[in-house]
Amino acid sequence: MTAVSPASPAPSKKRRLLMITIGLLVLAGAGGAGWYMFMHKAAAEEPEAKAALPAPAQYLPMTPAFVVNLDETPSGPGYLQVEVQLVTRDPLAGAELQAHEPALRARLLMLFAQQTYDGVSTRAGKEALQAQALKEVQALMTEETGKPVAEALLFTSFVTQ
Repeated sequence: MTAVSPASPAPSKKRRLLMITIGLLVLAGAGGAGWYMFMHKAAAEEPEAKAALPAPAQYLPMTPAFVVNLDETPSGPGYLQVEVQLVTRDPLAGAELQAHEPALRARLLMLFAQQTYDGVSTRAGKEALQAQALKEVQALMTEETGKPVAEALLFTSFVTQ
């Protein structure tokens, strides 16, 4: 009897199943890692997009309208009537502005009373007065709260007569 040398055995079913399972696990791991990276990147970008938008503006009307005399008008004594709204983006600032409204009104009244007809008759004059009024508001609020609080001051009505 002669010894028969074994030929290369055909891969067994168990080994083939093991190779397929390992391949599937590698593919699943790569897919899972890709999904995680994609979702993690999207989540990281989302707050950046939200942070780029400013907070919604809050408009706080100062009522009643300011009314002051103007001495230097072409037709003699006249008056200036201005309606003012303050703009802030801080949700807590509205209460601070309302708490200090009497002092704000006093400062703005003094500023408006110093104006002349010629000084406020042009757009440039109105814009300069608006900038001065905002500085007055921010200066008082900085003194009282440590921060300017108001972002802008708007004239919603402006009448000279």
